[in-house]
Amino acid sequence: MFFFKKNLELPTTETALAGRATPLRTAERHFVNGHPLKGPYPEGFKTAIFALGCFWGAERRFWQTRGVWATAVGYINGPTPNPTYEEVCSGRTGHTEAVLVVYDPSVITYDELLKVFWESHNPTQGMQQGNDVGTQYRSGIYVANDAQREVAERSKASFEAALKAKGFPAITTEIVQAPEFYFAEDYHQQYLAKNPNGYCGLGGVGVTCPIGEGVGA
Repeated sequence: MFFFKKNLELPTTETALAGRATPLRTAERHFVNGHPLKGPYPEGFKTAIFALGCFWGAERRFWQTRGVWATAVGYINGPTPNPTYEEVCSGRTGHTEAVLVVYDPSVITYDELLKVFWESHNPTQGMQQGNDVGTQYRSGIYVANDAQREVAERSKASFEAALKAKGFPAITTEIVQAPEFYFAEDYHQQYLAKNPNGYCGLGGVGVTCPIGEGVGA
């Protein structure tokens, strides 16, 4: 019981692991399409960052989406700099597992990416996603600017109304200004392309997300 409880509490800056100054070694290119993970990205393309449980299955959902140019997995919204996977799983870094999405806004809008996000997991579970329990599995949207925040908040309100109509509790997804995204280790990048029978952990709630007016961000 103590171990379970500890994993549901976010550490403070004072209690978090120290981390390191040097970024983790990771892949340079996307295993599926060969595009550079850290850029440069094509002119006019935009980025979005989402957390929806185990990042292996979450990343595959996005790289299979039309209009997405590249994806990468990493850690976000915790005080520990450049954390390792093992450190994040300990619950002592404050990070959640996240997916960086590079997309072509002429093909897919931010609103449409949010539809994929909401329908691919259960955003009402707090520090948990399905059987995966811990702070690193919490749901989150990490916005790059005020335009993304406006679209995200509106999308959340619409989907929450749809969920409540089906008897689900309130959404627990955090929507915050994107802090630094720390790229995860090489072997995590496009994990399910390298390991087709690997653990996915992704599951929605069977509710369709009402899409907005296609406002870009």
